[in-house]
This record gives sequence, C-alpha cells and structure tokens, in this order.
Amino acid sequence: MVDFDEIYARYFSRVYKFVMGLCRDPSLAEEITQEAFFKTLKSVDKFNGECDIGTWLCKIAKNTFYDYVKRNKRRGGNLPEDLASDENIEERFADRETAYVAYKILHGMSEPYREVFWLRTFGELSFAQIGALSGKTESWARVTYYRAKLKIREELK
Repeated sequence: MVDFDEIYARYFSRVYKFVMGLCRDPSLAEEITQEAFFKTLKSVDKFNGECDIGTWLCKIAKNTFYDYVKRNKRRGGNLPEDLASDENIEERFADRETAYVAYKILHGMSEPYREVFWLRTFGELSFAQIGALSGKTESWARVTYYRAKLKIREELK
C-alpha cells in the first residue's frame, strides 16, 4: 500500500513547478496540481513502477492541464493571457509565409537549442530519445526545447 500523504508531501512542489511552466499562472497551477493529485489518489494503486513516481505525477498533471485547456476553449472561456495568445510553434511552421522567417530564426539559433528543436519538431523524437542522443537527461531535453520555443516565439512576434 502506498502512503498517499507521503507522496503528496514529497512531490507537490515538483508537480506545481512543472504545471507553472505550462500555464505561468500561480492560481491555475495550484488548481491543476490539486486536481492532478486528486486523480492520482483515485488511481495510485494502478501505478506499476515502470517510471519514477514523480514523472508519473507530472504526466497526470500535464494531461489534467491539457484537459483544462480543451474544456476552456470549448466553453469559450478565457485562458491566461500567455496561453490565449500562444500559438503552437510547430503549427506556425506549416504556414509557408511564416516558415521562411522561422527557419531563419532556427538557423541563427545557437546549439543545443537548434538541434533539440529540430529533433523534436521535424525528427519527431521523444524527449527521452533526444536526451539519450545528447548524452543528457529527458528533463534537459524538455527544458532546452522549451527555451528554444520561447526564443522562436519572441522572434516571430
């Protein structure tokens, strides 16, 4: 039997910070984190140990966040300002007019940002695969990709 109170105390901060990285809104991050832990409480006995429990919790939180975004879009609700205006960078590459500018930005980007973004977006590799290719961790690949996306987004504005 898993002690849920211990899991909550140990991983709340990590999951909250992860969700903050997704939504950049403290009150929404807390709400999503609480909902994710509630979902975890209902399914903690299904955890099979194939991955780190912290990783499993972050995956539940990520899915909870995406569910929130989908629900909010369908209802026509307001998303946090950063999210509402945040177009999917990968989709912007599909627009030919924007693609050339984006490719120029990507070409001028320093390593490892360029390579990680390229592998993730065009190579369709997982963060774990990118981390392994680079001799780094999956978390490193996620952070590097996110930073590259931010750089491109800023240049495209």
